[in-house]
Order: sequence, then C-alpha cells, then structure tokens
Amino acid sequence: MNIIKHIPNSITCLNLLSGCAAIIADLVYASPGWAVVFIALAALFDLLDGMAARLLHASSAIGADLDSLADVISFGLAPAVHVFAHFSLHTSVDLQGKDLGLFDIVAHPAIAVALASPAFLLAVFAAIRLAKFNNDKRQHSSFIGLPVPANALFWIGFIALDSNQYHITAFLPDLMPVFLYLLLILMSYLMVSKIPMFSFKVKHLRWKDNEYRYSLVIISLLLIGILGIGGLSLAIICYILLSLAYHKLSKKMSSNC
Repeated sequence: MNIIKHIPNSITCLNLLSGCAAIIADLVYASPGWAVVFIALAALFDLLDGMAARLLHASSAIGADLDSLADVISFGLAPAVHVFAHFSLHTSVDLQGKDLGLFDIVAHPAIAVALASPAFLLAVFAAIRLAKFNNDKRQHSSFIGLPVPANALFWIGFIALDSNQYHITAFLPDLMPVFLYLLLILMSYLMVSKIPMFSFKVKHLRWKDNEYRYSLVIISLLLIGILGIGGLSLAIICYILLSLAYHKLSKKMSSNC
C-alpha cells in the first residue's frame, strides 16, 4: 500500500473537518471568530492538498472529486451558516428566540430563521459552481466565474466589517435586509457567471506575466493591514476588477497579434 498517494486526500479531509468545525462554532457555540479561524484553516488545507498532489505526483479523479465535496462544505455551507447566523441578528430574534429588539415586526424565531435562510443560496450556488468546474476543461490555468473560496473570503470580510467598529449596514438599518438579499444574489450569480477570473497557478515567479497577481497580493495585504479581516471583502472586489481588466487587456493583445 502506497501511503504517499493518500497524503493529498488526507489533507483534503482536514479541509472538510475544518469546514465542519466552522459550522459547529457558528451554530452551536455562537462563536463567529472561531468560525473564521476554521474557514481560514480550510483554505490553507485546500491550498496544501493541491500542492501535495502535484509535488508527490499523486493526483487522481477521486482526489479531485473529494476536493470539490470538501469545498462545498468549507467554502459553501460553512460561509452560508456564517452569513445565516449574522443575518439572524438583523431580525428581532436570534436562533434561541431571544428578543434583540432590532425589527419589531418579526416576533417569532421561525420567522427570523425563514428571513435569514436565503443565506443558503451561497451553498447551493457553490455546489453548482464546483460541479461546473469539475466538468469544464477550460479552467485548468484560469477560472470562469468567481471561485468558491474567494466568495467565502468575501463574506468573512464583509461580516467582520459589519460586526466591528465600521458597522457598514448601520447607515440604512431598515434597508439592511434588502441590501443583504441583493448582495447574496449578486455573489451567487458571480460564482456561476461566465466572467473570466485569473488564478494563482503560475509558470514562474517573475513580475512579467504575473503583474495582476502580485498587484492583488500587495493590495490585499494593505487592505488587511488597515481593516483587519474586513479587508478581505475589499480584496475580493479588487480581485474581480483586476480579473476583468486582465481579461480585457489579454483579449486586446490577442487581437493585435
């Protein structure tokens, strides 16, 4: 039995376990901070399993499917639960039925849960996006649509901004649920859209041909340095904009050749 070939899949399982832990942290212990830590760990394991598979020449069809299944949990369901838990705070009750006094029109836990349930659109569209990715041969060196981990990072950052000193949704509290619904729809659409997005699969580490990647890393570090975890949401917005610019420039250069 070749143990080496099982190393990447074992790391993928750690990704999956981290996603499960994030869900428990949010729903059972009401600890969004720990949920973020576990989702971040899942992202680390997601990066490492691919690297391990390439370095050990242990790639397999089962490994690819297992990776997608783990990603559905860690970057689809776990962020959806994270958003759901946060969303419930903007009704007048939380998951235990405690009155929070934010929206008097909602007076029952079941109604609060129903209003927060659209957060699970993120899990549904993450599953669709990953199914498309597994069957799309064009996405070896780049992506079509927003990658599921990037969507997860956006929501982690967004909720951190809203939960900390910035309270970005406090400016229009009565419209906040509508704003969140629209944002959920937009981010769900981006995952299954045909918008081209660059990846971090590089052929070399030189600046040339990697300008957009290095620019995104620098911008992201600056945003995180200024805003903390909240900077992740703005970093993902920059990723989307830079990808659009990269695709437009690449298309222009191809037409000139």
